[in-house]
Amino acid sequence: MSRFLRHIEGAGAILLAIIWISPLVFAFWAAFHTTSDAVNFRIFAPWTMENFRTAWEGAPWLRYFLNTFILVTVVLIGQFILTTLAGFAFAQLRFPGKDFVFILVLMQLFILPEVLIVENYAMVSRLGLFDTFLGVGMPYMASAFGIFLMRQAFKSVPVELHEAAKIEGCSLLGILWRVYVPLARPTYLAYALVSVSTHWNNFLWPLIVTNTTATRPLTVGLSIFGAPESGVNISVISAATMMSVAPLLIVFLIFQRQFVQAFLRTGIK
Repeated sequence: MSRFLRHIEGAGAILLAIIWISPLVFAFWAAFHTTSDAVNFRIFAPWTMENFRTAWEGAPWLRYFLNTFILVTVVLIGQFILTTLAGFAFAQLRFPGKDFVFILVLMQLFILPEVLIVENYAMVSRLGLFDTFLGVGMPYMASAFGIFLMRQAFKSVPVELHEAAKIEGCSLLGILWRVYVPLARPTYLAYALVSVSTHWNNFLWPLIVTNTTATRPLTVGLSIFGAPESGVNISVISAATMMSVAPLLIVFLIFQRQFVQAFLRTGIK
């Protein structure tokens, strides 16, 4: 009976994987075929790169790629600074109400970012950051998930290393920089991959706070490129989609082992 259940679980997992990856597989297929061949699934139809040429000429993709790279970099730097300081405080420092404040931080995980769009929009406007990279990234820098992840990583550091650095005369920030940060590098890598993938694919908030090509990320540019007003061509839109997701796929394939191992170690500790 248990063997039969294992087979059922395996089959279910394979089915879910096929359902999850099927849109990406179709986009890949359509990107290299004409619309007629893609829709009719002509297996032996000739492959073509014409869709990529048409898509590349239809929008300022280099500008969109640069904007997205700047955006995810700004967000990641801000998150590293804030989550490192907050995670260290919650892991190793003592202050009144620490547990209560940490619970308040974790409650952010239960609040969808879309719920705060109106308030975030008003705040960004008051700060004069509308249509800027900082305005797009600022609401995501204080990440509750990142703070929790850093706290867990820092709590696993042996207290003897903290005390030894303190005896050597290191300041609190010196201990953080020389002891805790180097030991948490796998966690930083895993969190960086999650953060980059999340904000690389973020759409609704950048759509609201960006008005010009100078700040629009790939997701917003792709939505404008695929708008019905400019004509719908499944193969060309699929080619543009593949261009947009290719950097993330390549990065994940390169770092997938480190990504999985970092989360496993964090979870065990």
